[in-house]
Amino acid sequence: MSSIARAGMDSAARAVKSMKGERRQKSEWLPPALLWLVTVMLIVAHQGTVLTLAFPVLSIAVGFWLYFKAPAKYVGYMWWLWFLSPEVRRFADWSNGMYTSTSPIQIAPLAVSMISGLSLIRFFSALAQRRGLPVLLMLSGIAYAFLVGIVSNGLLAALYDLANWIYPILIGFHIMTHWRLYHACRDVIVSTFIWGMLVTGAYGVVQFFFMPPWDVLWMTNAQMNSQGDPVPFGVRVFSTMNSSGPFAFVILGAMVYVAAAAQRIRWIASAFGFLSFGLSLVRAAWGGWMIALLIQLVKSSSRVRLHVIAGGVGLVILAIPVLMVGPIAERMQTRLQTVVNLGNDQSYVVRNQFYENFANMAFTNITGEGLGATGTSTKLSSVDSRLGRYGNFDSGVMNIPFVLGWPGTLLYVSGMIWILMRALLISLELRDDRFATANLSISFGILSMLVFTNSLVSTGGLLFFGSVFSIASAMLWKRSRDGRIS
Repeated sequence: MSSIARAGMDSAARAVKSMKGERRQKSEWLPPALLWLVTVMLIVAHQGTVLTLAFPVLSIAVGFWLYFKAPAKYVGYMWWLWFLSPEVRRFADWSNGMYTSTSPIQIAPLAVSMISGLSLIRFFSALAQRRGLPVLLMLSGIAYAFLVGIVSNGLLAALYDLANWIYPILIGFHIMTHWRLYHACRDVIVSTFIWGMLVTGAYGVVQFFFMPPWDVLWMTNAQMNSQGDPVPFGVRVFSTMNSSGPFAFVILGAMVYVAAAAQRIRWIASAFGFLSFGLSLVRAAWGGWMIALLIQLVKSSSRVRLHVIAGGVGLVILAIPVLMVGPIAERMQTRLQTVVNLGNDQSYVVRNQFYENFANMAFTNITGEGLGATGTSTKLSSVDSRLGRYGNFDSGVMNIPFVLGWPGTLLYVSGMIWILMRALLISLELRDDRFATANLSISFGILSMLVFTNSLVSTGGLLFFGSVFSIASAMLWKRSRDGRIS
């Protein structure tokens, strides 16, 4: 056979393989696309009751399908559910003409995230390896607090809190054990955050200026006094999410990922994201983002550093005219003044008193209060479904020992520090990997916010553990490429 014929056959084979790959990629996006299409149709048709029941069932079914068929796209799909499910719930309530304190729609993102626990079973042998031992330590600490929580706070409250503590770790473990799909996971995560910032950032601007009626209904009934007033120019932007805190976490991550993105839409998305990020008025997230940005500048190559600085300057130039005029300027200036003059900031004074009065109890409670003692989960242990005594807990530094106790804290913090330090060391070998650098920056930015909230659970935890385990995945992929592991 001639070389020309052989080359033609090889070219044809590559073309067929490429066509199969494209066909497979399109089929992988079909189920989630159908889910969102059905969701939009039910919203437009004002079928709130059907939406409330159908959305979680379909979401979980699609989650299982993607977990097995497309593990990388499963991660992106999970993030989209966290981005948009709260807004779907508000649309359902608005269509029904009434607010529901608990909605099955709330289960969807949590349940889909917990599907990643199957990776713990499928790849359990990794727990005995060095890369998996931090996970084993953290899960052991959480398991201890779960048992204490069942006795102290009841099974339902402990179970709900267990999910919030554990699913970020499970997602991180899922990413690490699928290290062979590192590039696919990287592309999916970056794309999800860039497009997610565009959608949620743009909606946040609309929310601030117009305050849609479905958001008004939810704010009026959900006891969210900390989110401002449900009127135009009076709300702290929370966009499509449950509150301004998770929204600010997401935009923080998205703005750091811009340096690793190639999408042309990233600068438009950044403009909307930056504006809504400011209007969320979450000062802890502002500080976390600045720390993440500083680390990103230090760790990046000269070329990437110039890219980040140029992008930041461009954002500031675009944002200044908007931030310095009208109602936006008033809200921003008022909030920024509290940063400069902390003595007159009521929130700072209350948090300071909380630290002074509660520190001794938090750090000397040897057994711990157990899971379900703090946060939203306290609603499940109260008679009237209201937040319990420690429903609002403004310190992650004290929340961890207060809930986990000394035994649980020792295990959990040891595992967390282990994986974080490993990520830091790995990043030294991956200086040219912009995604790894962005993840390291995000992880330290999130960690810095522990002073204000427990940023290692829920959305913040997803960002933190997703970031550090993505770095571990990058190293495993690199070593495989170099022939050091198979």
